[in-house]
Amino acid sequence: MGVWTWAAAGVRGTSHAKTGTRCQDAHAVAAVGESLCAMVSDGAGSASYGGQGAQLVCRTLMRHARVHFERSRDAPSDDVVWSWIDDTRDRIGLAAEVRGLVPRDFSATLVAVLIGEKETSIIQVGDGVAALLGDFGGGWSVPLWPAHGEYASATYFVTDDSQPQVRIERVADPINAIALMSDGLERLALNFSCKIPHDPFFNGMIAPLRSSTGDGRDAALSRALAAYLDGDTVNARTDDDKSLILAVRR
Repeated sequence: MGVWTWAAAGVRGTSHAKTGTRCQDAHAVAAVGESLCAMVSDGAGSASYGGQGAQLVCRTLMRHARVHFERSRDAPSDDVVWSWIDDTRDRIGLAAEVRGLVPRDFSATLVAVLIGEKETSIIQVGDGVAALLGDFGGGWSVPLWPAHGEYASATYFVTDDSQPQVRIERVADPINAIALMSDGLERLALNFSCKIPHDPFFNGMIAPLRSSTGDGRDAALSRALAAYLDGDTVNARTDDDKSLILAVRR
């Protein structure tokens, strides 16, 4: 299957910098053997503890994913994924209870890619992007389009009442590269009128990783990625928080 190399960064948007508000995004990446777990969560701007909610989402899902791939090389089943989501919601509920709050105060989205030996699972609640590049021909694909609610700025959250809007998609073709991002970068990476990924964006972002000689996290490229996300070119296009994970299989 090969080994994975990645770069990952998350930076505070200019709107939060102006108000002195913390970054509401969280992300996590880990390789377990030849499997890869990557996820991004975006805390709701309207939620007082959205950033903490995003951290809880990534921390809980990553713990479950690592344990799963330590025991199996297969991607988790839908039932297993739902059990992880349920546990995440329970942990957020407990965090809210001890603070005298409610779960919606920790509202956060989720986009995750879990790559097993024979199959890749994409898990999504709300917006954000998971783009894949594989052996199936053509360019990049986005199996699950970002989900927005009734209004342009609305979306769905892991903490939504009753049952969250969890979408799970599976890809059987081998995956050679991935890009995950929070919604702050959607307009740079996607063509919304045609509902297709903007290949030049993804190809340009992934190119430096192809020449990386290390395994696992490339610290230098991660720092360069953070500087790019916090640079004038990106900030001129969006004032939101920005998280991006890029990974290639070698």
